[in-house]
Amino acid sequence: MIEARALEFYRRSFGDPPTLVAVAPGRVNLIGEHVDYADGLVLPMAIERSTAVAVGIAAGERSTIRSEGFAGAWEGNLRGGLRPVVGEGAWANYLLGPLVEWIDAGAELPAMRIAVVSDVPAGGGVSSSAALEVATARAIAALTGTECDGLEIARRCQRAEHRFAGTPCGIMDMTVSANASIGHALLIDCRDLTLRHVPMPSDAEVIVFDSGIRHRLSDGGYASRRSAVERAAAALRVPALRDATLEALDAARLDPVTTRRARHVITEIARTAEAAEALTRGELRRFGELMRASHRSLRQDFEVSIEEIDCLVELADAAPSCHGARITGGGFGGCAIAVVERGSAASVVERVAAGFAARFGRVPQSFATGAAAGARVLSAGAVARQSA
Repeated sequence: MIEARALEFYRRSFGDPPTLVAVAPGRVNLIGEHVDYADGLVLPMAIERSTAVAVGIAAGERSTIRSEGFAGAWEGNLRGGLRPVVGEGAWANYLLGPLVEWIDAGAELPAMRIAVVSDVPAGGGVSSSAALEVATARAIAALTGTECDGLEIARRCQRAEHRFAGTPCGIMDMTVSANASIGHALLIDCRDLTLRHVPMPSDAEVIVFDSGIRHRLSDGGYASRRSAVERAAAALRVPALRDATLEALDAARLDPVTTRRARHVITEIARTAEAAEALTRGELRRFGELMRASHRSLRQDFEVSIEEIDCLVELADAAPSCHGARITGGGFGGCAIAVVERGSAASVVERVAAGFAARFGRVPQSFATGAAAGARVLSAGAVARQSA
């Protein structure tokens, strides 16, 4: 269990047990990509890979953060005016950002010792950053006795990523990590943040294929596309592209790049609404068709796919038991997903691994997952009893 790993890493790092452990899952987005910042609809689900943050009170005034995945540690005074870390050690920004949200809200945080472990692939398009932020936020809320529902946790984590990681992300990743329900995807209306838990058919499972190409959404590709989407909304004189139509877009005669970006967003929002209904009815064949259309749009109109991702999608989609496949996440690398018949994941993985290795000379990492629950907090004692 990831909780037990966090407990043990804390003990190795600091010598005694923590006060509590908070756990938050990564996510895959089944459909609805690059529409959250256009007030659109998204349909992610939490995955069975998580980040755990173990937290305890420190003596004195200095706090220490250690991560199992990174060398070194962050040390500082939480009352000394925290600033983002630049360069080596910037991983700590995903914890410092949520801490600052609580400080700015008036909380007097004690000096803390924090230990982080994760089995969410970093930079792989399955939202390792949101998992870390949400786990941190849940831990701090519990430690300070702050009443925060899942939506407030998501809002604070979104602000934290904007301010401390420099990524102008939408709110989808944090929302599903904080609010997911086991066995369900989560339809999120990004305009008003209404949530609907959509049951995943029991005869299907999701495979996540890691392209091995790490993306960094703060490098500019994400920001340029978001800018194009906002530019299109302004030109069409609508609050967001959620309110636009293809007819209005065609009539506006925008430049070709902006037109393609806007076309993806408008059609993807419609696809996501239909996809949620298809899942609810158990119509996996139709759901798969919508996944394929989404991938084509992301590849051709939004231009965020890459050769390795396209190869993974094509290989998975060619398997007889595959309902549909597509890129997931912000793009420029990361992961692809496939929805397959339950029990067939091993054969699909074998097929994809062989084809990908023949083309690129290496085997992609992959894992099958069901729809997991959202973030949770446990006392150190509860973790110890579970792992005994």
